[in-house]
Amino acid sequence: MAEDHLTVKYGLVWDTLDEAEKSAVMAMGEDYKQFMDASKTERTCTQEIVRRAQARGFVDLNTVDSLKPGDRVYSVGRGKNVVLAVIGEEEVAAGVRIVGSHIDSPRLDIKQNPLYESDGMALLKTHYYGGIRKYQWVARPLALYGVVILRDGSKVELAIGDEPGDPVFYISDLLPHLAADQNKKTLAEGIAGEDLNAMAGSLPLGDEKAEQRFKKQVLTLLHEKYGIVEEDFVSAELELVPAGKARDVGFDRGSVAAYGHDDRVCAYTSMAALFEIEHCAKTSVALFVDKEEVGSNGNTGMHSRYFANVLGTMIELQRGVCSGFEIDRAMARSALLSSDVAAAFDPNYPSVSDPRNNAYLGKGVTLVKYTGSRGKGGSNDANAEFIGWVRRVFNEAGIVWQTSELGKVDQGGGGTIAYILANADMDVIDVGVPVLSMHAPVEIVSKADVYMTAQGYKAFYRAR
Repeated sequence: MAEDHLTVKYGLVWDTLDEAEKSAVMAMGEDYKQFMDASKTERTCTQEIVRRAQARGFVDLNTVDSLKPGDRVYSVGRGKNVVLAVIGEEEVAAGVRIVGSHIDSPRLDIKQNPLYESDGMALLKTHYYGGIRKYQWVARPLALYGVVILRDGSKVELAIGDEPGDPVFYISDLLPHLAADQNKKTLAEGIAGEDLNAMAGSLPLGDEKAEQRFKKQVLTLLHEKYGIVEEDFVSAELELVPAGKARDVGFDRGSVAAYGHDDRVCAYTSMAALFEIEHCAKTSVALFVDKEEVGSNGNTGMHSRYFANVLGTMIELQRGVCSGFEIDRAMARSALLSSDVAAAFDPNYPSVSDPRNNAYLGKGVTLVKYTGSRGKGGSNDANAEFIGWVRRVFNEAGIVWQTSELGKVDQGGGGTIAYILANADMDVIDVGVPVLSMHAPVEIVSKADVYMTAQGYKAFYRAR
């Protein structure tokens, strides 16, 4: 990386690769697209991670009686959290190496009493989840995913809109001919949250005398195919996400456009890195959590005791017993790469970034010392000693890395799960993939950065 022994130059990943590595980058890009197509929600992402883990010899932690070095285990929390672990030479109680990402993404959730009809259409009321720009979610095809718990307690899974021949859902926008008043509003005001109502049907029930014929026609179809009645929406988790598959971008196919890069690109790279670990000094953990986009609260968010409980289970399997103190001490002896995306420099909007302190597409895995907003509010702000250690590990492994902040100081801000585990007395820094158009329905990442991030996580797991 160094231009000479005094200055630093952050170079392009592609310039450091031989032909075999360049082929590996493109092959990983294809595998990553398949992962993304199977991971449109936190639930389907959990299922895909577990499917891939099982194919590589990982077994359910709840089915084992003991743990020894080299064992590969997983644990699932409520269908939305996953822990993958390769057991190291040292006891889990001595601390673990964690790469932690979140697998939820901004979206539109279906309300508990969503279905209504108006003026020849059946519509679904939604409530947006996470930091979206509402105007980006109208006039585009949407897919519906989720689960419905029926009256008898059985579960129905829905996935409608991404397969050939599937119908899609749609939120209308004003035509430009009639948008004079809307055009006077700011981007934030142009589309109201309560106006994000998705078309669910436009055919009436055959009985001309029936009331609410459009709504009842949708309910009839739902009951015939899935056994769903209207009250079942109360015990459902249904999400509208952009319809469509992950696609290559540009003549050179060097980047990937997809929904949910934030943060499933970091979930994929940490998973891919862990799959290559067979022997390690400290237990290597890939942690995947829910609810980061809304504050990491709830029993599937990082603020819950889920990960601590899994850690305690592993300690108990090695020692026979485990106290709360041992869990706390193991956390304090651990180190975490908070695997979340960085905001890539956008040449179309250069004014919001500090170009000397911003990530760029194609320049590798990104170290983010602090996030937060303005005066570093809500930030982890990693300590210099830990950053120095990570930097040394990356340099010795030949990892192409760069640094970044989240735009100019007073422009805005954001956060990750980093501060939560740092509060457990753990060494933590944010390390992830730079993304263009973060939180948009379709985001972009560089295949070179995906590859190099996986290499960086692997070096972290293997470091002594």
